[in-house]
Amino acid sequence: MSIKFELNNEYKNIKEFLINIKEFFQENSNTIHKARNELKVIEYKGIRTVVKAFKIPNIVNQIVYAYFRDSKAKKSYENAIKLTALGINTPKPIGYIEFYKNFLFKQSFFISEKLDYNFTIREPLRDLDFKHREIIIKKFVQFTYNLHKNNVYHKDYSAGNILVIKKEDSYDFSIVDINRMQFKPISLEVGLDNFAKLWLDEDSLNIIAKEYASLAQVEEKKAIDILKKCDKKLKNFVEFKRKIRGKN
Repeated sequence: MSIKFELNNEYKNIKEFLINIKEFFQENSNTIHKARNELKVIEYKGIRTVVKAFKIPNIVNQIVYAYFRDSKAKKSYENAIKLTALGINTPKPIGYIEFYKNFLFKQSFFISEKLDYNFTIREPLRDLDFKHREIIIKKFVQFTYNLHKNNVYHKDYSAGNILVIKKEDSYDFSIVDINRMQFKPISLEVGLDNFAKLWLDEDSLNIIAKEYASLAQVEEKKAIDILKKCDKKLKNFVEFKRKIRGKN
């Protein structure tokens, strides 16, 4: 078994934790999410971390990740470093580690500091009576527009991946699940399409489109029409997939 890893210089005192992360992960039971990948909160030397264990890929992807493509853990770490340099909030990256056996990629982990937050953007988007709902959504649009102005496109921009931190008189945001990102110029259409995975109701759609239009200095109707089109396209696609699955 061989390894490749990178550790943020700020955390050199916990190198042992990174190197032995498989053992720490197996011994810890504090799972906060488990689906395709698993996340656990693990404290080490007074630092609360979130450790993301990526699913072991199939044999084809074990070759791909060994020789042709960066692992999801490495991309998560490098994207977090880029976002931090741009002044965009994401949990502080600690490091990543990859495990290889017989020249094949086997498993990888990404470690960041645990970020305390109040809720995800899902709550105000779904609850029409949520306190300060419109203010939060507008602040979220401003945060997203800043991402786009910095050429940041989060390809998994779903409601659960956007954390909301309540300040004394305002709200801040942080993004997670960042291994699938692109850094490129973003057009109005692409920027508005980035909201489609939020599964918007009519009220949220209008708030978002109008605020984005104001920031981008375009006509509200144009932004609303684009976002409605993007929203409908995704919902139709998801509904189509459900029908296909129902026939099997």
